[in-house]
Amino acid sequence: MSLIAQVAELAEVPQDKFVDPVITARGERRASVALRNLETLWFNTGTVCNLACSHCYIESSPENDDLIYLQTAEVERFLDELDQLNKDPVEIGFTGGEPFMNPSFPKMLEACLNRGHRVLVLTNAMRPMMKQSGDLLALHRKWPGQLVLRISLDHYSPTLHDQERGDFAWQKTMPGVTWLIEHGFSLQIAGRTCWPEAENQIRDGFAGLFDDLDLTLDAHNPGHLVLFPEMDEGRDVPEITEACWGILDVSPDNMMCATSRMIVHRKGESDAKVVACTLLPYDPQFELGTTLDSAKDPVRLNHPFCSEFCVLGGASCSA
Repeated sequence: MSLIAQVAELAEVPQDKFVDPVITARGERRASVALRNLETLWFNTGTVCNLACSHCYIESSPENDDLIYLQTAEVERFLDELDQLNKDPVEIGFTGGEPFMNPSFPKMLEACLNRGHRVLVLTNAMRPMMKQSGDLLALHRKWPGQLVLRISLDHYSPTLHDQERGDFAWQKTMPGVTWLIEHGFSLQIAGRTCWPEAENQIRDGFAGLFDDLDLTLDAHNPGHLVLFPEMDEGRDVPEITEACWGILDVSPDNMMCATSRMIVHRKGESDAKVVACTLLPYDPQFELGTTLDSAKDPVRLNHPFCSEFCVLGGASCSA
């Protein structure tokens, strides 16, 4: 049976899905993912962003501070915990909002790099980044190759990129992208697969863009060009049961929550919290405590994003 047919069969269930954390609407045991090893620790620097994109899963905008600015002391607290849990450096990821909107962000980067961790930053490379370009360049020169910036370019054409990000977004992004290339930063590009093109066509289009920019990335390498599936919490998607691992020939060990956790600080709460992944910062059922040691419990896949982004979409935010 084809994957499409399998998914269609799985979708033939009642509409009261993603309710019970243990049992699906069809009465089967819901799949869960155990933390195999903490390989990536994400920090959400805050949901404030200079943009208000059309389909932002976290609803970032200039006004959204549902996740308040993370403080350097909070980052350092969790880095101290990492030192107790891991002998070797891990990947540290920063996302938002736009991380460079956080005035403390350079200090956070320095704290991570100084401890030997690899750092991945998700950014739109616009004016907020350029306002901190002096600090960013100093960190790049002190720890060459240890810092990677993943630039959000939703499509290889300015028109479709702006359709998602807003008028003149491409024009505002390109100076920052050019500056990063000129100064030899390690880069990745993040695009989307929501367009009416096959994946190979999208990658071919980005390959042409990379040539134009003199950007030495391979558009057909998923580690260089990350293409994310679209997420829609209201879309009717199948629930993932324990049997699905075998049906779909997918391993739970390959899910993002098998190797990563994210730190958030919600507005009105006294402490930063650990959540299961980058996609679900608000849902209380994916909150795992206030310490990394308390966040080792398996994650039950009780959300549409678990299905459409991770299991069926095969995507991950990590490098």
